[in-house]
Amino acid sequence: MIDFKGKTALVTGGSRGIGRATAVTLARHGCAVAVGFRAQEQEAQEVVAEARSLGARAQCYRADVERRGEIEGLVGAVLRDFGRLDVLVPGAGISQIVAVPDLGEEDWDRMMRVNLRGCFQTCQAVLPHMMQRGSGSIVTLASTAGSMGGFIVGVNYSASKAGVICLTKSLARFAVKSGVRVNCVAPGLIDTEMTDSYPADMVSGMVSGIPMGRMGSAQEVANAVVFLASEAASYMTGSTVYVNGGTYMG
Repeated sequence: MIDFKGKTALVTGGSRGIGRATAVTLARHGCAVAVGFRAQEQEAQEVVAEARSLGARAQCYRADVERRGEIEGLVGAVLRDFGRLDVLVPGAGISQIVAVPDLGEEDWDRMMRVNLRGCFQTCQAVLPHMMQRGSGSIVTLASTAGSMGGFIVGVNYSASKAGVICLTKSLARFAVKSGVRVNCVAPGLIDTEMTDSYPADMVSGMVSGIPMGRMGSAQEVANAVVFLASEAASYMTGSTVYVNGGTYMG
C-alpha cells in the first residue's frame, strides 16, 4: 500500500498536465503538497484547492526555475512552511517544435536552462536537506525522446531530456549512501496541454506507431511517479521507467 502520511512533496511545474496529476495523486495518498509554478497562478490555486479537498495540506509558490535564487527561495519557503521535504518532483519544463536547420542558439540555450539546468538546480537545492535527514525520494521527468530522439519535438528538447536521464543516474550515485533515492519517469506521447499544440496530422502519425494504439494520460504518468516516490520502490534508485505504450522498451 502506498502511504505518504506525514510526508511533504514539492512538485515544480505542478499547475498543469503531469505535474498537476502528480500533485493531486500524492495528496490522495496522504502527502502534503507544495506546488511550484511560474506563470499559471490560477491553475496552481486550483491544484491546491483539489489537494485540500482530499484532506491534504497544500500551498503554491511562484518560482522561475531558470533563476537559481528563485529556486533556493522556493525550497526555503517550503521548508519554512512545512518543516520538511520528503519527495521532490522537478517537473517544470518546456517543449518546442523546430527543425534542425532552424534551431537557433537561444532556442537551444533556453531549453537547456529550463529542462536540464532547472532540474539540476532544483535537486541541488533540496538534496542537502534530504541527505542530512537520511531519507528522501526524487523523481525526475524526462521523455522517451531522450532515449530514442523526438519525432515532433526539436533536437534541443530530446537532448535536454537525455541529459535528465543521465543526471538522474549521477545524482542517484551521489546520494545513495545518504538514504536518498533518485529515479526518473520518461513519458512518451501523453495527452496534455503541451501535446495539444502539436500538429494534428503529426500526432495521428505518431499514435499509429504506438503498440498500444493510443496516447497516454497524465494520470498514467503520475501513477508511475508516485510509485517511484513511495516506499513500494524502496530498492530502486538510478532507474528510468518508460511510460509510452510500448513505443520504446528500454
